[in-house]
Amino acid sequence: MKLPYTVVIFWSDEDNCYLVHLPEFPSQKFHTHGNSYEEAMQNACEVLELLVEEYQQEGKSLPQPKNIEQTFQLA
Repeated sequence: MKLPYTVVIFWSDEDNCYLVHLPEFPSQKFHTHGNSYEEAMQNACEVLELLVEEYQQEGKSLPQPKNIEQTFQLA
């Protein structure tokens, strides 16, 4: 499933892994992680699919996807 949401992946020296943040779903600061960038991205896709499924089952409106200007607050 292709989803239009922002995925932020970065290395954490403290956790010794890649952490994943999904800005459109702010219920948690970090949603998943991975030992490699590829694993973190795969896990992010799985979490996004689960979040969308959960929102739909609960009848909640999905958050609007952010565009790059909103994500990085470019002037």
